[in-house]
Amino acid sequence: MALKIEDKKAVVEEVSAIAAEAGSLVAAEYRGLTVEQLTELRSKAREANVSIRVVKNTLIRRAVAGTKFEDMAETFSGPLIFAFSGEELGNAARVFKDFAKTNEALVVKSLSIGDGVLDAGQLSAIAALPTYDEALSKLLYVMKEPVAKLARGLVAVKEQKEEAA
Repeated sequence: MALKIEDKKAVVEEVSAIAAEAGSLVAAEYRGLTVEQLTELRSKAREANVSIRVVKNTLIRRAVAGTKFEDMAETFSGPLIFAFSGEELGNAARVFKDFAKTNEALVVKSLSIGDGVLDAGQLSAIAALPTYDEALSKLLYVMKEPVAKLARGLVAVKEQKEEAA
């Protein structure tokens, strides 16, 4: 059933709002996936706080116009499913990468984590980005380790002086 012009405007407005808030966007071709597989993909995306949308290419092109994903519009062809992730830039890539391991019909076409379009070959690199919590824990480790080494060194010096005395 064809959408009326008001419905199309509503879809464009809704997707445009999602794109404006999103930190990353991944577009993948879903030809050959069953409804059950798509439902499973949507479920996994919800768990990862990723918004999944299937939108006509002409509507998504209008929706991303004026956003940081505008450059991706040239890559939108064929039956595509779009994943938007918020603050965690790698979430959408991680969901699609993990799902594509068991469902070869899902083929990532393009992705972006801001300005510019990345090749589908960059999916693994983007999926490997640390989450906010992982990045924070690594930063704290880097900040804490020099102090810990100094403390261990001072203890070692103290023990040497006690043995010498």
